[in-house]
Amino acid sequence: MIEIEGLVKRFPHRTPDGREEWKTAVDGLSFSIGKGEIFGLLGPNGAGKTTTIRMLTMQTQPTSGRITYDGLGTAAHAQEIKRLIGVVPQHVNFDQDLTVGENLELHARLHHIKRREREARIRELLAYVELTDVINDGVRRLSGGMKRRLLIVRALIHRPRILFLDEPTVALDPQVRRRIWDLIRDMASRGVTVFLTTHYIEEAEALCHRVAMLERGRLVALDTPSGYRKTYHVATLEDAFLTLTGGAHAKTL
Repeated sequence: MIEIEGLVKRFPHRTPDGREEWKTAVDGLSFSIGKGEIFGLLGPNGAGKTTTIRMLTMQTQPTSGRITYDGLGTAAHAQEIKRLIGVVPQHVNFDQDLTVGENLELHARLHHIKRREREARIRELLAYVELTDVINDGVRRLSGGMKRRLLIVRALIHRPRILFLDEPTVALDPQVRRRIWDLIRDMASRGVTVFLTTHYIEEAEALCHRVAMLERGRLVALDTPSGYRKTYHVATLEDAFLTLTGGAHAKTL
Protein backbone atom coordinates (compact mmCIF):
# COMPACT_ATOMS: atom_id res chain seq x y z
CA MET A 1 0.00 0.00 0.00
CA ILE A 2 2.87 2.42 0.75
CA GLU A 3 6.27 2.59 -0.95
CA ILE A 4 8.96 4.96 0.30
CA GLU A 5 12.19 5.32 -1.67
CA GLY A 6 15.16 7.47 -0.67
CA LEU A 7 13.10 9.92 1.38
CA VAL A 8 15.07 12.99 2.50
CA LYS A 9 14.03 16.16 4.32
CA ARG A 10 16.38 19.07 5.03
CA PHE A 11 15.61 22.33 6.81
CA PRO A 12 17.52 25.62 6.83
CA HIS A 13 19.27 25.99 10.18
CA ARG A 14 21.22 28.81 11.83
CA THR A 15 24.22 27.76 13.92
CA PRO A 16 25.04 29.39 17.28
CA ASP A 17 27.75 31.48 15.58
CA GLY A 18 25.21 32.84 13.06
CA ARG A 19 26.08 30.73 10.02
CA GLU A 20 23.25 29.31 7.89
CA GLU A 21 23.34 25.65 6.98
CA TRP A 22 21.02 22.80 6.09
CA LYS A 23 19.96 20.36 8.78
CA THR A 24 18.95 16.84 7.68
CA ALA A 25 15.92 15.61 9.62
CA VAL A 26 15.25 12.50 7.51
CA ASP A 27 18.11 10.88 5.61
CA GLY A 28 17.33 8.41 2.83
CA LEU A 29 14.43 6.35 4.20
CA SER A 30 13.30 3.39 2.09
CA PHE A 31 10.72 0.76 3.04
CA SER A 32 7.30 -0.58 2.02
CA ILE A 33 4.11 -1.30 3.98
CA GLY A 34 1.52 -3.89 3.01
CA LYS A 35 -2.26 -3.85 3.02
CA GLY A 36 -3.71 -4.54 6.47
CA GLU A 37 -0.30 -4.26 8.12
CA ILE A 38 0.21 -2.46 11.43
CA PHE A 39 3.57 -0.77 10.90
CA GLY A 40 5.35 0.93 13.79
CA LEU A 41 7.92 3.72 13.77
CA LEU A 42 10.14 4.11 16.84
CA GLY A 43 12.96 6.49 17.66
CA PRO A 44 14.22 8.84 20.35
CA ASN A 45 13.21 12.50 20.33
CA GLY A 46 14.70 14.23 17.29
CA ALA A 47 15.05 10.99 15.32
CA GLY A 48 12.76 12.20 12.52
CA LYS A 49 9.47 10.45 13.33
CA THR A 50 7.30 13.57 13.21
CA THR A 51 8.95 14.83 10.03
CA THR A 52 8.44 11.43 8.39
CA ILE A 53 4.75 11.28 9.22
CA ARG A 54 4.29 14.90 8.07
CA MET A 55 5.76 13.98 4.67
CA LEU A 56 3.68 10.82 4.40
CA THR A 57 0.49 12.76 5.16
CA MET A 58 1.51 15.53 2.73
CA GLN A 59 1.73 18.26 5.35
CA THR A 60 5.26 19.01 4.15
CA GLN A 61 7.12 18.20 0.95
CA PRO A 62 10.22 15.98 0.93
CA THR A 63 13.50 17.50 -0.22
CA SER A 64 14.01 14.41 -2.36
CA GLY A 65 12.79 10.85 -2.66
CA ARG A 66 9.50 9.27 -3.65
CA ILE A 67 6.29 8.25 -1.85
CA THR A 68 3.60 6.17 -3.56
CA TYR A 69 0.24 4.97 -2.27
CA ASP A 70 -1.20 1.93 -4.01
CA GLY A 71 0.86 2.89 -7.06
CA LEU A 72 -0.09 6.59 -6.97
CA GLY A 73 2.67 9.19 -6.61
CA THR A 74 2.08 12.10 -4.24
CA ALA A 75 3.21 14.72 -6.77
CA ALA A 76 0.64 13.88 -9.43
CA HIS A 77 -2.18 12.36 -7.37
CA ALA A 78 -2.40 14.41 -4.16
CA GLN A 79 -6.20 14.68 -4.08
CA GLU A 80 -6.73 10.98 -4.77
CA ILE A 81 -4.25 10.06 -2.05
CA LYS A 82 -5.90 12.35 0.50
CA ARG A 83 -9.08 10.34 0.00
CA LEU A 84 -7.12 7.16 0.77
CA ILE A 85 -5.67 8.28 4.10
CA GLY A 86 -6.98 9.21 7.53
CA VAL A 87 -4.92 10.91 10.23
CA VAL A 88 -5.24 10.69 14.02
CA PRO A 89 -3.04 13.50 15.39
CA GLN A 90 -1.18 13.41 18.68
CA HIS A 91 -2.99 16.47 20.00
CA VAL A 92 -6.78 16.71 20.38
CA ASN A 93 -7.98 19.34 17.92
CA PHE A 94 -11.77 19.31 17.92
CA ASP A 95 -13.88 22.45 17.80
CA GLN A 96 -14.55 22.80 21.53
CA ASP A 97 -17.72 24.83 20.98
CA LEU A 98 -19.45 22.03 19.05
CA THR A 99 -20.99 18.77 20.19
CA VAL A 100 -19.59 15.36 19.32
CA GLY A 101 -22.13 14.94 16.53
CA GLU A 102 -21.54 18.44 15.15
CA ASN A 103 -17.78 17.88 14.99
CA LEU A 104 -18.28 14.67 13.02
CA GLU A 105 -20.93 16.27 10.81
CA LEU A 106 -18.52 19.07 9.91
CA HIS A 107 -15.73 16.64 9.06
CA ALA A 108 -18.05 14.49 6.92
CA ARG A 109 -19.19 17.56 4.99
CA LEU A 110 -15.59 18.50 4.29
CA HIS A 111 -15.27 15.12 2.60
CA HIS A 112 -18.44 15.83 0.56
CA ILE A 113 -20.32 12.87 2.04
CA LYS A 114 -24.03 13.06 1.30
CA ARG A 115 -26.47 13.65 4.15
CA ARG A 116 -28.00 10.19 4.47
CA GLU A 117 -24.65 8.47 4.14
CA ARG A 118 -22.91 10.72 6.66
CA GLU A 119 -25.70 10.35 9.23
CA ALA A 120 -25.52 6.57 8.93
CA ARG A 121 -21.72 6.60 9.00
CA ILE A 122 -21.59 8.75 12.14
CA ARG A 123 -24.03 6.43 13.94
CA GLU A 124 -22.10 3.36 12.78
CA LEU A 125 -18.73 4.65 13.96
CA LEU A 126 -19.96 5.98 17.30
CA ALA A 127 -21.44 2.55 17.97
CA TYR A 128 -18.14 0.95 16.92
CA VAL A 129 -16.20 2.87 19.60
CA GLU A 130 -19.09 2.79 22.13
CA LEU A 131 -19.73 6.54 22.13
CA THR A 132 -23.33 6.59 20.86
CA ASP A 133 -24.63 8.01 24.14
CA VAL A 134 -22.49 11.18 23.91
CA ILE A 135 -23.42 12.28 20.39
CA ASN A 136 -25.16 15.40 21.74
CA ASP A 137 -22.58 16.17 24.44
CA GLY A 138 -20.05 18.95 24.13
CA VAL A 139 -16.52 17.80 23.41
CA ARG A 140 -15.29 19.56 26.55
CA ARG A 141 -17.26 17.07 28.69
CA LEU A 142 -15.48 13.99 27.31
CA SER A 143 -12.74 12.14 29.16
CA GLY A 144 -9.29 11.79 27.63
CA GLY A 145 -10.00 8.24 26.50
CA MET A 146 -13.28 9.26 24.87
CA LYS A 147 -11.54 12.05 22.97
CA ARG A 148 -8.93 9.61 21.67
CA ARG A 149 -11.63 7.25 20.43
CA LEU A 150 -13.45 10.19 18.87
CA LEU A 151 -10.28 11.18 16.99
CA ILE A 152 -10.25 7.69 15.47
CA VAL A 153 -13.92 8.03 14.51
CA ARG A 154 -13.26 11.33 12.78
CA ALA A 155 -10.33 9.87 10.83
CA LEU A 156 -12.47 6.92 9.67
CA ILE A 157 -15.47 8.99 8.47
CA HIS A 158 -14.49 8.86 4.78
CA ARG A 159 -13.53 5.15 4.87
CA PRO A 160 -9.75 5.53 4.41
CA ARG A 161 -7.65 2.56 3.39
CA ILE A 162 -4.60 3.84 5.27
CA LEU A 163 -4.69 5.25 8.81
CA PHE A 164 -1.89 7.26 10.42
CA LEU A 165 -1.83 7.22 14.22
CA ASP A 166 0.56 9.69 15.87
CA GLU A 167 0.94 8.79 19.56
CA PRO A 168 -2.68 7.56 19.79
CA THR A 169 -2.57 6.56 23.48
CA VAL A 170 -0.36 9.26 24.97
CA ALA A 171 -1.26 10.10 28.60
CA LEU A 172 -4.03 7.49 28.79
CA ASP A 173 -4.41 4.99 31.62
CA PRO A 174 -3.59 1.32 30.87
CA GLN A 175 -7.22 0.16 30.64
CA VAL A 176 -8.13 2.79 28.04
CA ARG A 177 -4.93 2.11 26.12
CA ARG A 178 -5.84 -1.57 25.83
CA ARG A 179 -9.26 -0.60 24.49
CA ILE A 180 -7.70 1.51 21.76
CA TRP A 181 -5.28 -1.33 20.98
CA ASP A 182 -8.31 -3.55 20.34
CA LEU A 183 -9.73 -0.94 17.95
CA ILE A 184 -6.44 -0.76 16.05
CA ARG A 185 -6.24 -4.54 15.69
CA ASP A 186 -9.84 -4.68 14.51
CA MET A 187 -9.24 -1.99 11.88
CA ALA A 188 -6.24 -3.89 10.52
CA SER A 189 -8.30 -7.12 10.41
CA ARG A 190 -10.75 -5.24 8.16
CA GLY A 191 -7.96 -4.46 5.67
CA VAL A 192 -6.98 -0.98 6.85
CA THR A 193 -3.23 -0.33 6.74
CA VAL A 194 -2.11 1.29 10.01
CA PHE A 195 1.02 3.44 10.39
CA LEU A 196 1.77 3.98 14.08
CA THR A 197 4.26 6.25 15.83
CA THR A 198 4.60 5.82 19.57
CA HIS A 199 6.90 6.48 22.51
CA TYR A 200 5.52 3.38 24.27
CA ILE A 201 7.74 0.56 23.05
CA GLU A 202 5.54 -2.13 24.59
CA GLU A 203 2.67 -0.70 22.51
CA ALA A 204 4.61 -1.29 19.29
CA GLU A 205 5.55 -4.77 20.48
CA ALA A 206 1.94 -5.65 21.25
CA LEU A 207 0.41 -4.24 18.07
CA CYS A 208 2.83 -4.07 15.17
CA HIS A 209 3.55 -6.67 12.54
CA ARG A 210 6.83 -4.86 11.81
CA VAL A 211 8.70 -2.02 13.48
CA ALA A 212 11.16 0.46 11.94
CA MET A 213 13.68 2.18 14.20
CA LEU A 214 15.08 5.62 13.40
CA GLU A 215 18.21 7.25 14.77
CA ARG A 216 19.20 10.76 13.62
CA GLY A 217 16.95 10.56 10.59
CA ARG A 218 18.24 7.21 9.36
CA LEU A 219 16.64 3.79 9.35
CA VAL A 220 18.82 1.66 11.63
CA ALA A 221 16.65 -1.48 11.74
CA LEU A 222 13.40 -2.93 10.37
CA ASP A 223 12.01 -6.24 11.58
CA THR A 224 9.16 -7.98 13.35
CA PRO A 225 9.09 -7.76 17.17
CA SER A 226 10.02 -11.44 17.39
CA GLY A 227 12.79 -10.89 14.83
CA TYR A 228 14.32 -8.16 16.97
CA ARG A 229 14.24 -10.39 20.05
CA LYS A 230 15.91 -13.24 18.17
CA THR A 231 18.54 -11.13 16.39
CA TYR A 232 19.67 -9.22 19.48
CA HIS A 233 19.14 -12.08 21.96
CA VAL A 234 16.89 -9.98 24.19
CA ALA A 235 13.62 -10.55 26.01
CA THR A 236 11.70 -7.52 24.74
CA LEU A 237 11.54 -5.06 21.86
CA GLU A 238 12.46 -2.36 24.38
CA ASP A 239 15.77 -4.13 25.06
CA ALA A 240 16.48 -4.23 21.32
CA PHE A 241 15.65 -0.54 21.02
CA LEU A 242 18.07 0.36 23.82
CA THR A 243 20.75 -1.78 22.20
CA LEU A 244 20.32 -0.09 18.81
CA THR A 245 20.29 3.43 20.25
CA GLY A 246 23.21 2.90 22.60
CA GLY A 247 21.05 2.69 25.72
CA ALA A 248 21.28 6.44 26.14
CA HIS A 249 17.58 7.15 25.98
CA ALA A 250 14.89 6.81 28.62
CA LYS A 251 12.85 3.64 28.42
CA THR A 252 9.65 5.60 27.77
CA LEU A 253 11.07 6.69 24.41
